[in-house]
Amino acid sequence: MFKKSLKVKIILPSIIILSVLIVSLNMFLSVRFLFLNDALINEKFEANIKSFHFYLDDKTSNTQMAAVSMSFDADAIKAIRERDTEALLRLFTSKQIPYGVNYYTIADHEGIVLARTHEPDRFGDSILYQQNVKNALAGEVSSYFETGTIVQVSARTAVPVYDTDDSIIGIIITGVRFDSDNEVEKLKKLFEVEVAIFAINTRIATTTTKDEQSIVGMALDPKIEEIIIKNKQEYRGSVDIFGETYKTYYKPLLDPQDKKVFAVFFFGMPTTEVVAASNNVIRDGIICGFIGLVISAILIYSIMSSISEPIIKLTNDMGNIADGNLRVDIKVQSEDEVGHLGRSLQRIANILHKLLDDIHILIAEHKKGNTEYDLNTEEFHGDYKILADNVSKLATFSIKDPLTGIPNRRSFNNRIEMEWNRATREKTPLSILMMDIDKFKEYNDTFGHQQGDLALQSVADTIKRLLIRSTDFVARWGGEEFVVLLPNTNSSGAVGVAEKIRIAIEKSVIPCDDERGAKATISIGVHTLIPEQSCSICDFISAADSALYEAKEAGRNSVCRHGTNTGPI
Repeated sequence: MFKKSLKVKIILPSIIILSVLIVSLNMFLSVRFLFLNDALINEKFEANIKSFHFYLDDKTSNTQMAAVSMSFDADAIKAIRERDTEALLRLFTSKQIPYGVNYYTIADHEGIVLARTHEPDRFGDSILYQQNVKNALAGEVSSYFETGTIVQVSARTAVPVYDTDDSIIGIIITGVRFDSDNEVEKLKKLFEVEVAIFAINTRIATTTTKDEQSIVGMALDPKIEEIIIKNKQEYRGSVDIFGETYKTYYKPLLDPQDKKVFAVFFFGMPTTEVVAASNNVIRDGIICGFIGLVISAILIYSIMSSISEPIIKLTNDMGNIADGNLRVDIKVQSEDEVGHLGRSLQRIANILHKLLDDIHILIAEHKKGNTEYDLNTEEFHGDYKILADNVSKLATFSIKDPLTGIPNRRSFNNRIEMEWNRATREKTPLSILMMDIDKFKEYNDTFGHQQGDLALQSVADTIKRLLIRSTDFVARWGGEEFVVLLPNTNSSGAVGVAEKIRIAIEKSVIPCDDERGAKATISIGVHTLIPEQSCSICDFISAADSALYEAKEAGRNSVCRHGTNTGPI
């Protein structure tokens, strides 16, 4: 079958038309220029707005990554515990560029500032009024656009910092600021638009100038202010600035506490020169093309119809994919370049749809507590495989403890909820073992944190090795504590498993040059019940924790069962 290419469909008729009616084509191009130019301006501006939203999300992600990473840094924890401002400044200042953030603020457990990398000489004041600080002191990681004591507008994340006993000893705040001329100049270069930042309704940083002077301090237009500040809505439109027309976009930022607008982003694209150039082209095109327009209208219409029909179909299909509908069935079946493009687009949609389905299944399995489930990334190739591999790594990072490789507390919360519901339905016993390495703080102090990490890894490996059933589940509870969930296991069975673990750890050898450091013991609290409505998961865990306390009080290296008065088993 002869394949007519798109070039043959367009070029040959165009040569005939250009030979006879060159003037009328000029008219056609002039009109097309107007619409295309306007469309391109709108598309570019909207693309910039979308890119700007992604940019804000990316910067927020930078602050989250920086804050969370530093909250696990042993040197940072030590400096916070010792309230060593100089050490904090040295450590955190060196971490700004690698994580792509502008500043760190470190405070103690009462919200008193210990150090600011952006104002090294300013510390000792309270920042407890900030929402993300309150959240961090309550044990939550939170990110907001928020105003502060020094930085007026920034994306920031606050995380709690825990001591070895799981108590909060301080907080780390990371931020990317937007309230300076340097920052708005960066945004201007990045998005090729004029940028301004308003503190409520007053311009505090801008790239727009008048007579080469900054116009900082100017207020918002009252009509626009009512939409943005009062109604808390974004604004798109055209605004006259010093006699020049700008296509504009205003984005309000809400304070996380009182939900009032505390800052506004402004994007502006000048259109005066573009409109003037468009008018000149249209005028010339009308003059030159009017005569030929009538003669060529019928011919151009018939030719363009045959060309545009499959393109319109493909454009609609591409629009559906762009809107998130990956189940689209590409309707273009021609054998030319448009047909090839349609089939390629269908392959892309199918691959992305498969990847999304696999991710949904992965998330569902992890929510069930199935921490061993992973993506089959070998089904993908090229950048799609890289994307699938990265998703798999992120999923693993979110459910497993990075030090010991066993599930983390989040995974345990998912698993216990599933097993609790199952045991409630089936009226079967559910057992829990709460474990704590004996005198681990003294172990760390004596042999160092690196040896302490080896001990944690050794204990985790031993526990995992001794759990034979696929339904048995071990997780790191926090610090030197571990928790084991034993579905469909009665009290005596749970005690047997606990005793087996205790003996194995007592006999195990931890890699260490010092013979004393090669040994560790563990205390275990055991609790078993058949879940009922009168009991909660929290009570269940608390009972096992009480039994663990009894085991430690009884001399450690022992197993205690909740509800017994006979001491260690």
